[in-house]
Amino acid sequence: MPNPVAFNLFGLDIRWYGIFIGIGVLLAYEIGKYLARRIGTLPETALDDFLILAVPLGVLGARTWYVLFEWGYYSQHMSEIINIRQGGLAIHGGIMAGILVGLVYCKKKGYHFFDLADCIAPGLVLAQGIGRWGNYMNGEAHGGPTDLPWAILVDGVRVHPTFLYESILDLCIFALLFFYVFKRRKFRGQVFALYGILYSIGRYFIEGLRTDSLMIGPFRTAQVTSIALIIACLAIYIICGKREKIA
Repeated sequence: MPNPVAFNLFGLDIRWYGIFIGIGVLLAYEIGKYLARRIGTLPETALDDFLILAVPLGVLGARTWYVLFEWGYYSQHMSEIINIRQGGLAIHGGIMAGILVGLVYCKKKGYHFFDLADCIAPGLVLAQGIGRWGNYMNGEAHGGPTDLPWAILVDGVRVHPTFLYESILDLCIFALLFFYVFKRRKFRGQVFALYGILYSIGRYFIEGLRTDSLMIGPFRTAQVTSIALIIACLAIYIICGKREKIA
């Protein structure tokens, strides 16, 4: 198994998980600013102010989501709730928190939410793809046993590298949104809605291979959430396609 600790700094272990998340956030920030300049309806400072709020609250949302669905464990280990260094961030919780922050922020500043969301979406999915390598370094987010040639070894068993599947999925979605869809954006919300649809479809099937899924009764939380997001983003795509056309 890989070593989750990258290096030690003044007695503190610096973990790969945090490094990959940090790299993803920085890239998402730079890409978002670049796209904001492209559309011309958002000042560059809009991304600065938004990310100052969205990053910490997104992490809080991701952790809260994870803890809620693992409450049986954390209710007996309360001191570990704030320990995110070893993993335990659920991306769906982070996305929900980011959307709420964006809605409030845009209403207060007078920006169009879907302009902001379209600029953020490509960098966000790229950050997700990079962050999945933090899961690999932690030895988590893998699937069940398989004989496929690209299987990884976990505790002596060859298993699906589901972190890799999702990383590849995310990178492909990023390439599609950044290099093709954004350049041909016909209406506000188009990029964001396609991100939600494509990521959720891929995540639904990848989640079915994982062995560490959060659960809602007999159902995998990520699969239920993915279905809800597909429906919601399809509705956004259809409604915005009619009401938010770009002249």
